[in-house]
Amino acid sequence: MSAVLDFSIFPLDKGDSLSEYVARAVRIIKESGLPYVFSPMSTSVEGEWDEVMALVTRCKDALAADCSRIHVVIRVDLRDGPSGRLAAKVRAVEEKL
Repeated sequence: MSAVLDFSIFPLDKGDSLSEYVARAVRIIKESGLPYVFSPMSTSVEGEWDEVMALVTRCKDALAADCSRIHVVIRVDLRDGPSGRLAAKVRAVEEKL
């Protein structure tokens, strides 16, 4: 079953500028090899359930190394069928505009 997981993760104990910590998580996502889309408020990743959940855990562990409070928001769309939904979902809407 294909999962499109959209999540944001950042520390709550590091002040106003959090880009260093967000970059740490995005680097882990990029290195995973899973398809992803980074945006200003969240990152979407596509893979199997265990893959995407393990990725969130790796990001959490990386921040937990020096952050004592971490905020994580997760949304998941599970579906039987082909992969490639990150681009297909956007394309389907853009075709109707």
